[in-house]
Amino acid sequence: MQEAGKNRITVEIYGQQYRLSGSANVSHMRMVAGYVDDKMNEIGQGNTRLDTAKIAVLAAVNMADEYMRLKQEYEQLLKILQADGKGQSK
Repeated sequence: MQEAGKNRITVEIYGQQYRLSGSANVSHMRMVAGYVDDKMNEIGQGNTRLDTAKIAVLAAVNMADEYMRLKQEYEQLLKILQADGKGQSK
């Protein structure tokens, strides 16, 4: 039985099937899974001796780094916008 507000899909990531459930829409869930699959394939192609677990960890580290950089950039832009907004209110 499906919980109210929960979407369930099956996705393939690095050759393995995963059953996902969440409140996000199905297209978003597929996009996220596709992104993870792309990152793992990118790392796997360059490191053929690594097992799947190591590839997954390296993909997670790369995605976390990307997230942290984007978050920092977002916060800097937000500060600029807030400073600009304060300057215009005078």
